Amino acid sequence: MSTTPRWQDQIIRLADPMKRGTILMIVTAVVFSVFAGRLVELQAVRGEALAAEALNQRLKVQTLRPQRGAILDSRGESLALTVESRNLTVDQTLVTDPAAAAAQLAPLIGQDVTALQERLTGKRRFVYVEKGLTPEKWREISALRIPGLFSEDDSRRVYPAGAVAANIVGFLGADGIPLAGLEYGMNSTLSGTPGERVYERGPGGRVIPTAVSTRVEPEAGRTVHLSINRDVQHVAQQAIADQVKRTQADSGTVIIIDPKNGDIIAMATAPTFDANTPGDFEADHRGNRALTDIFEPGSTSKVLTLAAVVDRGKGTPYTPITVPTVLNRGGKDFTDPVKQGRTRMTLAGIMAKSSNIGTILAAERIGRKQLHRYLKRFGIGKSLALGFPGESSGYVPPAENWTATSLPTIAFGQGISMNAVQATSVFATIANDGLRVPPRLVTGYSNPEGEFEPSPVVEGKRAVKAGTAKQVRAMLEAAVREGGTGTNAAIPGYRVGGKTGTAQYVDPKTGTYGRGVMASFIGMAPIDAPELVVGVFLMNPKAGRYGGQVAAPVFKRVLTYALQAERVPPTGTKARKLPLYSGG
Repeated sequence: MSTTPRWQDQIIRLADPMKRGTILMIVTAVVFSVFAGRLVELQAVRGEALAAEALNQRLKVQTLRPQRGAILDSRGESLALTVESRNLTVDQTLVTDPAAAAAQLAPLIGQDVTALQERLTGKRRFVYVEKGLTPEKWREISALRIPGLFSEDDSRRVYPAGAVAANIVGFLGADGIPLAGLEYGMNSTLSGTPGERVYERGPGGRVIPTAVSTRVEPEAGRTVHLSINRDVQHVAQQAIADQVKRTQADSGTVIIIDPKNGDIIAMATAPTFDANTPGDFEADHRGNRALTDIFEPGSTSKVLTLAAVVDRGKGTPYTPITVPTVLNRGGKDFTDPVKQGRTRMTLAGIMAKSSNIGTILAAERIGRKQLHRYLKRFGIGKSLALGFPGESSGYVPPAENWTATSLPTIAFGQGISMNAVQATSVFATIANDGLRVPPRLVTGYSNPEGEFEPSPVVEGKRAVKAGTAKQVRAMLEAAVREGGTGTNAAIPGYRVGGKTGTAQYVDPKTGTYGRGVMASFIGMAPIDAPELVVGVFLMNPKAGRYGGQVAAPVFKRVLTYALQAERVPPTGTKARKLPLYSGG
């Protein structure tokens, strides 16, 4: 009987080569079967899904930004365009001496040295240092040979004319998002369609040249062509800015319209801003008051009222009307700005002397329904649809809501509201022989290939008869001659006609009329064959108050230049002298 212990016997048996080989084969078979099963699962069952997942991890989708369309003036001069730029980036792990690099780089990009050094220090592989650099600036930076600095292709929006037409064009934010003006209102036209690039990346983010790669090119935006004349716009902006400062007004606006086609030659406001650096200016200065601000027009609206009277056959420039010192209507006393006592004035005299009472008496000849009808014919209360955010339509109360004092006040320009372009457009209709052509700012578009597509021509609608318009123009000329309220608007060598306005405006703090006024002058030249219509508006001037005093001189300065710029010669005809008083 063996005395060998049981456990030693087990060891001896396990050491048997035959048994050990068998066990190893079994274990190996089990392991291989596990691997085989896993391989079948990965290749046959989940193969396509895993391959796609791996490819997706290597694929990079890059959005290709389209070239933004330009904005050009009537002669093709750039008001807004997109130029090539560079974004400066850094791989912090490659910067060997952040302090020295920051000291060299800071003066070139206008950053604080300490803050820049912090931006260059660290373990991040990609950090933006500065965006929107010019290619020339990048070449200066590249010449420093600072390790870890790279450039990224980009583009930036620039406004070559700076403040000229800035309130029209608008601007983009730092992230390229349009924030104001036509940049915002016409973004869908200007922005184009983005493209897309798809490619595979290898280790370290490098592009794999022979791998998957697709590219859909972006479609550039269309260029927008404006009716604005950049030189005339510049003069208009300078003139209104000077007068705002001189009269201590809150703001000012100048509008110039070609009455034949409604083209807006200039739309200037003050204060304004530089579209290249909009953040340096107050928010109120970056809007377009010519379209967003509405006001009661005051006496400039008398041209509309008297045109309606003439058009209805209820008067001519020679028609006499007895004008009392005071006129009571609806329990309210109405007076004239300059009291003359009881006089017998012609319609031409009522226009020239800007008589409130005379205008009320003339309006009563046609009644509220007809006056309301003509207000609508001239486009008051209707949107101009010029593509601007925040454009105001103005307001005309429904005729059925007029009270006993509505017709008297509306007749001389209170109780209704309009913006500066609408007010100027009324005179443009008179200048265009009574045919109202809606104001136009965009004359057409061109695609990236340069093919021009004109804006649709809007057919004019008749507001008053051609004969009516000619009679009213003669009355407007009388207002600029000696004895009228607009003598400061006269231009030597040209026949000029126009109308002054000094309208109270409602104080938004109190909701009542205060001391503030909208002083204005709107007119045209040459009066017998009008080529240009100019409206000047000054909000709440402190040094001076009346339109003939503060607005008419701006009209004269701007129109004198515009007539020369547009090459409008004098007609050479003689002025028609109308009597201002009955028998005079």
